[in-house]
Amino acid sequence: MTQPAIWLGTSLKMYFSYAQTLAWCESVAQIAHQHPAVRDGRVGLFVLPAFPAIPAVAALFADTPVRIGAQNIAPAASGAWTGEVSASMVQELGGSLAEIGHAERRRHFAEDDAQIAAKVALALQSQLTPVLCIGEAQQGTPEAAADECARQLKQALAEAHALRGTLLLAYEPQWAIGAPQPAPENHIRAVCRALRQQPLPPGISLQVIYGGSAGPGLLSRLDDSVDGLFLGRFAHDPTALAQMIDEAAALLAKESV
Repeated sequence: MTQPAIWLGTSLKMYFSYAQTLAWCESVAQIAHQHPAVRDGRVGLFVLPAFPAIPAVAALFADTPVRIGAQNIAPAASGAWTGEVSASMVQELGGSLAEIGHAERRRHFAEDDAQIAAKVALALQSQLTPVLCIGEAQQGTPEAAADECARQLKQALAEAHALRGTLLLAYEPQWAIGAPQPAPENHIRAVCRALRQQPLPPGISLQVIYGGSAGPGLLSRLDDSVDGLFLGRFAHDPTALAQMIDEAAALLAKESV
């Protein structure tokens, strides 16, 4: 399957109720039906709702190119893991992605490198695309950030050497998440370009997206240094998301001239 030229995705986290989630998805599904750049696959959309909404959300997007997934998966394939949801069940419910290693999971649930590596491997084994979140905790130089992110990427792929699949690598500097502004463009460009040059297991490919207070105009300013954006609360307004799709489509049209 051909990968989109630009990805735009969002995690709904725990902001919406079940009814609000479905209403938002209905609006986004209409946008996906109407926008030519989404219909023809140039702009890829993905949505990560709360676990209980996955089946209904999958049904709402069934006749669109929009991909859905989970905000987390268990670090084990099955068994006595109370309250957890397996990668295989996410796939069974209609999901095709799994968000792994978000800063909030690392901070609030003490997720470590070994758990994240297990989740990446399990996602790939279940034909899920990992949306792997990496990023440095404190603001520093782009060189230091790139080194830390390269370390996180290497650890996350520690169990993936015999596996195949595509990784959506979400660079999210922790100090930029929820901030008034995203990280400086030069910082994002330097880190994302360095991540694209990292060695990967033979069967793994990656696309690099940026998250952390991402909003209008950022995609155009980053030019070709990223493969898309991981949007936060800005995308909770379907009209605002539609504007971002327009921006991505305009950028692709400009590049094709």
